Amino acid sequence: MKIYTKAGDDGTTGLFGGTRISKSAPRIMAYGEIDELNACLGVIRAETPHLPLKNALGEVQNHLFTVGAQLASPNADPKIERMTAAHTESLERQIDAMQQTLSPLKNFILPGGSKTAAFLHLARTVCRRAERSMVLLSHMPDETVDAWVLSYINRLSDYLFVMSRVANQLEHLSDIPWIPHRS
Repeated sequence: MKIYTKAGDDGTTGLFGGTRISKSAPRIMAYGEIDELNACLGVIRAETPHLPLKNALGEVQNHLFTVGAQLASPNADPKIERMTAAHTESLERQIDAMQQTLSPLKNFILPGGSKTAAFLHLARTVCRRAERSMVLLSHMPDETVDAWVLSYINRLSDYLFVMSRVANQLEHLSDIPWIPHRS
């Protein structure tokens, strides 16, 4: 199987079902940002020494392929796996479990700390950008985005934030508090 098809040389790409649209279309931007987020998580998994984080992020990466497939298939295709309430609820349970090990937040924190935490903060911001693209797409005429996809991505950014705090804790580093400058 060849990697290149030359079909996109004219600036279009194919959706599931065969429809061709511009590579600059909001739908393509949305699932491209999900792909970017997935790549960020791959970097974190390659760099972190913490096996529980690697394993948890591997599960998320698999879910992001499902999200991407749903975004690439604007018409509900029964052959494509779907995100459900269970995916979002799983993230919520994991967030709650991780937070049990952390001290309560008393102020905003700066992204950073350990290498793993810094990468998780970067992934969180990519996740938020992908979410904004999906919301924009969902508000366009004749476009839809599955509500469970939006819910999952919204919760995922929270998950990545909490996981960044766990990563710092595993490295015995404190969160970096934001210190506002007062004039």
